[in-house]
Amino acid sequence: MPQLTCFASVSMNSSLNQPVLVLNRLWQAVNVCSVRRAMSLLFQGHAQVVLNGNDNDFRTFSFGEWTDFSRTEPHSESIGTVSFRVRVPRVILLMVYDRVPRKEVKFTRHNIYERDKNTCQYCGKSFDRSELNLDHVVPKNRGGPTNWENIVCSCIRCNTRKGHHTPRECGMHLIRAPKRPKWRPFVQVTFGMRTHESWKHFIDVAYWNVELGEGAD
Repeated sequence: MPQLTCFASVSMNSSLNQPVLVLNRLWQAVNVCSVRRAMSLLFQGHAQVVLNGNDNDFRTFSFGEWTDFSRTEPHSESIGTVSFRVRVPRVILLMVYDRVPRKEVKFTRHNIYERDKNTCQYCGKSFDRSELNLDHVVPKNRGGPTNWENIVCSCIRCNTRKGHHTPRECGMHLIRAPKRPKWRPFVQVTFGMRTHESWKHFIDVAYWNVELGEGAD
């Protein structure tokens, strides 16, 4: 079998550093690694390449099968070795890792809007995010914390009506009690990361990843 020492050409560095989506045995996205790392995992037998065929018919390939496939089905996205060219993998499946990393949902503006489904938690109407604010249920000047249990989406009208009061003082009611959401087993891809078309079946791209602090409105 060809040795991986052949992946050393300086001209291939950009290709070898491209991102590859990593799935666990349950086909859940758990990480992103480089092509270089992916090829090493494939060569060691710790992973297989996942290829999306027609009608979402996913196929898996061992290292040997992938090199053979690269010969019979060449692709422009390939890297050269001493003796052959191999297609760049975009998604790999780990053969032994079946756990999802323990992780909490980041406390961000985007994720609060996601939790509340872009809906004002006082009047129950849905709005464009540009027409929503984040409201402290118990106002900050009353000691209300900036956390999942005290921050909700609020439309401008309801936010203005509530002001620096509690909902009860204004005769307002929450449509549901705010809670910390459970983390979904998807890789959160940050702004600026280049993603591949084949990833869309496995990931949920997260926006507005800036974690909120006590300065949040």
